[in-house]
Amino acid sequence: MLLATWSWATNKIEDRIHDNKDPGMESHFNIGQGCREFPVSLALTLLFEAYRYLLGWVPLRLLSRTAIPAWRAASFFLGLSLVWAASGSSLAAYDHSLLTAHMIKHILLMTVAPALILLGEPVRVFWMGMPPVARRAFRRVLGRSPLRAFARMVTRPALCWTVSAMTLLVWHLPALFTLGLHSESWHTVEEILFFSAGLLFWWPLIQPWPSASTGPRWSMLLYLFLATLPCDILSGFLAFSDRVAYPVYFSAPRLFGFSVLEDQQCAAALMWTSVTFIYLVPAAIISAKLLAPRTSQEHDLERSRFSGSPVPQRPRRSLEVG
Repeated sequence: MLLATWSWATNKIEDRIHDNKDPGMESHFNIGQGCREFPVSLALTLLFEAYRYLLGWVPLRLLSRTAIPAWRAASFFLGLSLVWAASGSSLAAYDHSLLTAHMIKHILLMTVAPALILLGEPVRVFWMGMPPVARRAFRRVLGRSPLRAFARMVTRPALCWTVSAMTLLVWHLPALFTLGLHSESWHTVEEILFFSAGLLFWWPLIQPWPSASTGPRWSMLLYLFLATLPCDILSGFLAFSDRVAYPVYFSAPRLFGFSVLEDQQCAAALMWTSVTFIYLVPAAIISAKLLAPRTSQEHDLERSRFSGSPVPQRPRRSLEVG
């Protein structure tokens, strides 16, 4: 998926160069009209990924209805739809007029869509959709190269958290934020980095195939708590500041009666509350699965004290989210 998205990005940049436009000086959206050109490359990329997913999921579904449940496929397609909503729909035309719309895009690209896509087990489905000859070739390449060790290193929770936090904070620095608004090329790079950082962030939590757990599951609760800190810092600064952080919005038409400062406060409140609630969902799931075996064991122990029978041995349950 990342390769296809990068291909879409390079096509957009090349089109920009061939049109002899200066990407550093001219906004790539018509701010006054709130419209944009239809993103053909993005639409084709998302349709191609959906087609590849169906190529692998349908045969798996015919072999076993429990291999990749239908809800996982629905999650994957919903994730692709949210990528389109963030970058291809009319919402993308308003992030140059409203910081709130800009924040909604980033929440969809970095927080919601990557999680839904990974819940769809895309790597496993794409792998099964490949021809057997291609699978054998890839297996030989992976067995003889350090790619597997590199993948384990890249998906370590500490690195995933760092990349996610730095991507969020750096791209909200006023200089880079303004650059992304005025340059189509840099805006495309920004969106790709947000989406990629989102995939990395959710990987240790969801642990899709072929990843394996590298630490105690309770550490993911700390991981989620620490992940809220960069969002709290950024949203707190934007919400309680009496100055406009991004003066570029002064030159944009005001929509829905929001002043620039009110728009900034609304965007901060949206980010603060939505990210917190989204992270509470996996935290609750992990906590429930961590506490469930202990609760069952205590219940069996209490029963054995009254009945005098031995404590039954329960099979260990998987603690993976999803």
